Amino acid sequence: MRVERHWWNGDVRLQRRDVYVRTDGETWEVEAQMGGPEGKSKVQQCPGRASAMILADAWRGPRWRWREL
Repeated sequence: MRVERHWWNGDVRLQRRDVYVRTDGETWEVEAQMGGPEGKSKVQQCPGRASAMILADAWRGPRWRWREL
């Protein structure tokens, strides 16, 4: 799978949050990661790009100042 979009909340400590949208060209998934690569994560399969983007927006929420990487 390749990363189509990646956002980061800008925190380098325990509050770090990342949201990824990935695809292999046929299937789409969104991953929400807390605490950096060693932290916890949740992955949700999506039927297409539009639903993956909607879910990524919902998982980011308004709380953080997100940066796209």
